[in-house]
Amino acid sequence: MKKITTFGFALSIAVAAAGAASAQVKFGVGGPITGPSAATGAQMKNGVDQAAADINAAGGILGQKISVSYGDDVSDPKQGVSVANKFAADGVKFVIGHYNSGVTIPSSEVYQENGILQITPASTNPTVTERKMWNIFRVCGRDDQQGQVAGEYIVKHFKGKKIAIVHDKTTYGKGLADETKKTISKAGMKEVLYEGVNTGEKDYSALVSKIKQSGADLIYWGGLYTEGGLIVRQMRDQGVKAPLMGGDGITSDEFASIGGPGVEGSLMTYGPDPRNKPDAKKVVEEFRAKKFEPEAYTLYSYAGVQIIKQAAEAAKSLDPKKIAEKMHSGMQFKTVLGDVSYDKKGDITKLDYVMYIWKKDPSGKITYVECPGSDCSKVK
Repeated sequence: MKKITTFGFALSIAVAAAGAASAQVKFGVGGPITGPSAATGAQMKNGVDQAAADINAAGGILGQKISVSYGDDVSDPKQGVSVANKFAADGVKFVIGHYNSGVTIPSSEVYQENGILQITPASTNPTVTERKMWNIFRVCGRDDQQGQVAGEYIVKHFKGKKIAIVHDKTTYGKGLADETKKTISKAGMKEVLYEGVNTGEKDYSALVSKIKQSGADLIYWGGLYTEGGLIVRQMRDQGVKAPLMGGDGITSDEFASIGGPGVEGSLMTYGPDPRNKPDAKKVVEEFRAKKFEPEAYTLYSYAGVQIIKQAAEAAKSLDPKKIAEKMHSGMQFKTVLGDVSYDKKGDITKLDYVMYIWKKDPSGKITYVECPGSDCSKVK
């Protein structure tokens, strides 16, 4: 009798534990955990982990704790689809990811088919939200906005100068380069070089030779920090002094680590640095206490989790479709990025890009500094 009672007690504990285990809100982080963009993957992972920890400490979402799993897409579209299918099989309902637009676009179709809501912190290609899908949102801006800001800056500050445009042939890189090209073309400027290079290459001497021959005064780069840093380093090695200008894809101190001292003076478009926002102060201190600098897409990923929590509470439901309806409704969310609201496509409703310049900070480290009024000539 004693054994039966003990078994029954043990069984009741097991059932209760199973119930508690199933009563979780399952999140996934899809991004480049390894590979050339692993620094960004670390930002995304740390952002979501910290948001989950903070929300769980405050009681979770509608009384349920967040659990987080990770999928490494290595910045590869096929691997991104595999990650999406794995998340679906594991019962994940909310995904923060992916990083690369070329990965986000195909993976979002898997998420849609499986009833999963996705917020990308970083994918800026317009196609991401132009497909009339219920489940895809982003907390960053779009390349047609970013390219316009970049192009207008070039027209204003490099009028009459020679512009070279180089991209990495990816959905993001070529898309951003083409949007920037479109803006300067409308103003009557014609680039002296338009060239695509392959990601993962190490030797860009042939490209640098073409840049030298073109006499370019500015090189616009549509791509990520890995190749961008190598191109700057090799330009300087071959005596090319013209500055490089890029988009949010070079927003990482890794750009300076790879590119060396020659990245000083590089220009960049990116959203207003969220680390400087009052809403982010406490969270930034939490990250720094853990010896992690929450640059680039760390706080964007954190904000994605905050938005899902607030939308779920407003919807009084953990159903991804009901949460998406709240997000599409124009509801305003309080986040570490400030107030965020969405249009019907899943895009944020405010323009999100300003100009930066890479320069030495007081410690001598080369990093990115926001330009006052987006005029980088005013940065001392």
